[in-house]
Order: sequence, then structure tokens, then C-alpha cells
Amino acid sequence: MSQKWFFTGRYKGYSFQSFQKDLISGVVVGIIAIPLGMAFAIASGVKPEYGIYTTIIAGILISLLGGSKFQIGGPTGAFIPVLFGVVATYGYENLLIAGFMAGIILFLMGVFRLGSLIKFIPRPVTIGFTSGIAVIIFVGQIPNFLGLSNVEKHELFLDNMHEIVLHMGEINRYSVLTAIICLAVLLLTPRFFPKIPGSLIALIVSTGIATIFYPTQVATIGSTYGDIPSNLPSFQVPDISYEKIVQLLRPAFVIAILGAIESLLSAVVADGMTNSKHNSNRELVGQGIANIVTPLFGGIPATGAIARTATNIKTGATSPISGVVHGMVVLLVLLLFAPFASKIPLASMAPILMVVAWNMSERRVFYHVLQTKSEDSIVLLVTFLLTVFVNLTVAVEVGLILAVIIFTKRMGDIIVTEKVLPNPANKHEKVESHVVTDSHDCPQISIYNVEGPLFFGAAQAFEQSIMSTINYRPKILLLRLGRVPFMDTTGEARLSSIVKDFSKHGIVVISGIKSQPKKVIMKTGLYDFVGEKHFFEHTGDAINYALTQLNTNKCLGCRHFAFKECTALSGTTDNFIEKKTVYQHSN
Repeated sequence: MSQKWFFTGRYKGYSFQSFQKDLISGVVVGIIAIPLGMAFAIASGVKPEYGIYTTIIAGILISLLGGSKFQIGGPTGAFIPVLFGVVATYGYENLLIAGFMAGIILFLMGVFRLGSLIKFIPRPVTIGFTSGIAVIIFVGQIPNFLGLSNVEKHELFLDNMHEIVLHMGEINRYSVLTAIICLAVLLLTPRFFPKIPGSLIALIVSTGIATIFYPTQVATIGSTYGDIPSNLPSFQVPDISYEKIVQLLRPAFVIAILGAIESLLSAVVADGMTNSKHNSNRELVGQGIANIVTPLFGGIPATGAIARTATNIKTGATSPISGVVHGMVVLLVLLLFAPFASKIPLASMAPILMVVAWNMSERRVFYHVLQTKSEDSIVLLVTFLLTVFVNLTVAVEVGLILAVIIFTKRMGDIIVTEKVLPNPANKHEKVESHVVTDSHDCPQISIYNVEGPLFFGAAQAFEQSIMSTINYRPKILLLRLGRVPFMDTTGEARLSSIVKDFSKHGIVVISGIKSQPKKVIMKTGLYDFVGEKHFFEHTGDAINYALTQLNTNKCLGCRHFAFKECTALSGTTDNFIEKKTVYQHSN
């Protein structure tokens, strides 16, 4: 990676005062990240230290190599149901391989500049799966909150609910007390001590009380998962085979897409808070490298963390150095205080994750979209329900398919094809549809105004609307395509069908065609079939040409007077014309 890529604009004007701010921000965010890293790892079905390793390695690499100056990376709540599903189905070793593959996918997305494509994922889909994930996380922490023992974790939500109900008679009052103390401190700390990380204070207070008064009555990290080692694991390349790559390709792709969405959303939030601009492709490259390296040290997949990034900015961060400091702080805590972390009760971790779930639930936006009672509400509900009751992969796939279908229908409804004529009451004689009547319409020239994208979802309606109204076989068909911004091959095929059918007995003239549709019909040969002389930039020039192609014998005695030239062509007296005009204006 070049120096230009590494340093561009990220440390411009950096000073010792900037470093001081980054140091403070990094320490604060690092302290916040410690309990979250362990909690996310436990909820994902792996040992808590793997969340710590991820926070350190991925956090540092994402800050150094990503596209946002303020991004804080690490394990996040959004990954929990996906990672737990992979661990439950394939095991921890294969999770490392899936994370490694996801890193490669993210890296390639950034290299091929696909970062901007993430913005095309509809908001109802992201709200739906985010809210669904929040429900899964919240419900998943009920056993730890209540101190239920021997609760088997399942991949499906309903199975987990059934398991909780079965063990409801085993509630541990000490665990409930510990969880309530932790939750109370967690909620009250921001109100009375806004600058102190609430999650850390809540852990310290609830762990201290449990350790002093009832040390053997609650399950702890150490008693459940073993002591947390006070060092990083050794470098180890996962055992990758072709069969495993094929087997894990789908979960790896889901991890990559979810990671891309989360990291770029976080970067956008950071932009809004700092009036800066991130580089989406560079962000994906940084995320990719971090997720390639982290599994080599036993870490789980990571992405940009919105809450930690926002905290980083609020505490005064000025550059990626704060993210590096955050990772170093977590490493220092791991080396010095790992034995103490083993004494943390699982009941103390539960409220932290529940609050995370509550904050990420998008409940206000969820309700707002439901209130619209639109197609977006359907996409939102379907994505949400599938996330909760099936899995995130199916939810996103179905949500996107539904969104595409609805978008296609909406775009198809936008296409407007209407018959028009010049309005004599307008001094510029603009063509308008309301002037076309049974008594005011040219029998030889039909002018159609086409407005909207001419693509597969609208092409059939476009063809039918024209073909059904030219049964009387006019001589000239003038198509105004100035308001057709886009045409695909299906739209071209329908247009070609109209042109070729009409050309058997008449002339097709086209005005105002835009560059993209023009390129399409030039590639297919339709442009040459119509003939260059039949294309005009302005409708007025096209009408003038069409008038020269009329059968003047049919104009004699015509009473429609669709064009100003009709007076001379029809051979009608001026007195009749005057009466006709007065009649038209009076009606």
C-alpha cells in the first residue's frame, strides 16, 4: 500500500495537542470496548477472549487502513446471530475461515470500487434486519439475566424461546440481583457522570458486589469459559480446503455484506458529526485487511462500530491515532487485568447487551415506516420477521428481492405515454395532451409524449398504449423521447416492435432522444433502421418535417385543424376557420 494511500489528508496539520485529544479519546473508547468485546463474543457462541483479540487487532488495522478518520472497529452486535449460526453449524475453526474469506471479499469490493453500491440497499431492509437482530440479542440474554442453568442455545429463535420457558423454574435470584444492579448503574451513570463509561462502572460495581457477598452463587466468565489468558494467541493459518471454501462461501458472503453495510453506515454517521467525508472504497479495503488478519490470531469478524465511533468523536478525536490508542489500551488491559475479567458474572454482561440491543433496535424509525402503510412497510415487516424466525441470510435475500420487485412496479407506474398536439393558445405552441379531442386531432400525424424510464417493468405498457391508439393507421408517428432518461434492451425491443410494425405503412420520426437511449438503439441497429434523417433534436423541427410528408389530398376538407398549417392545406375559408377557433376557445 503506497504512502499516498496511507497518509492522504489523514494527518494534515496534526500536532501535539491533536495527539493529546486522540490519547484521551482512545483511552475512553478502549475502556468502553472491553466489556462489549467480551459480551459480543460470548453472545456469538465463542470464548470472551476472542472478542478481546478482535478489538485489539481489527481495531488498530481498521483505524490505520480504513477510509474514515474517526472509525472505531471491532466486534459488533449486528454480527451476533450470523456468527452464532456459523459456530453452531460449522464450529469455531470454520468461523475463522469464514471470517478470513469475508475479509477477502471486502478487500475485493474495495479494490473494484463497489463501496458506492451499498447505498442501493433500501432503508426498510436495513431497519428490518437491524431491529430483528436487536430482538434476537435481547431475548438471547434472558437466560444470563435470570441465571438459568443448563439452557441449550439453538440457532432458531423459537427453539431458544422454548428452551427459556422450559427452564423458567430455575431462576437464580442472585443472578437477577446482580443483573438489576448492573442495569441500574448502566442507566444512571450517563445521567450523573456523563463522561464516565457506564458499561465499565456497571461491570465493576456488580462484579464487586457479587464477588464480596455471594461469590459462588452466580456463573462467571471464568466458571463458564475458563480463565482469560493474559496474552495474545500465536499466529496460526486456518486449515483451508476447497471443500470448506465451497461450504462456507455463503456465510462468508453474508458476513462481508453485513460488515460492509455496518462499516459504511458508521462512516456516514461520523461524516455527519464531523462535517468530513470518508472514502467508502478505502474503508472496505481496510475492513477487508482487518478481517483477513484477525482470524489468524483467533479473532472473530469485525466491522465499524457506530456507538464507539460516535463516542470517539464526542470525546475529541482528531485522527485515526485515537483508534490505534483504543486498541493498545485493550491490549494493555488484557496483559495486566485478564485474571480479574474472569470473575465477571454472566449476569453482569446480560444488561449491557440488552441495552445495546435496545439502542440498535431503530424502534422509532421502525414505527414510522409502519405508519406509512406502504410497500416499504411490507418489506420492513418481512425482513424483520424472517430475521427473527428464520435467519439473517434469508431475511436480507427476501427483503432485497421484495424491494426490487416493488421498485420495479413503482418505476413501471411512472411511465407516461400520452397523445399530444401543439396548443394554439400557447405563444410557443407547446405540445400538450388536453388539446387532443375527437374533433381536434390530425388523422395523418400522431404525436406521442413518452415520459419515464423505458425498461423491462414499463416496456409492455408503453407498447400497448401506443399500439392500441393508432389503429386508424396514421402516416407519421412522432415519438417525443426527450423525457426518457434510460432504456434497457427490453425497452428497446418494444420500441423496435412499434417502429418496425408502423414502418410497414408509415414513417416513424423521433425527437429529443437522450444520449443513453440513443447509444442503446445505435448498438442494436434500430437507429439505422429508423434512419438518421428521421431523428430531430427539437419537436418543432420534427413536426415541420412530418408536415412535408403528408398526403395533401387527404387534407382537403379536413376540419380538425391540428396545426396552424392546416388552414392552407385543407382549403377551408377564413370565415369558417374564424368560427372554428372561436368555438374551440369558448369550450
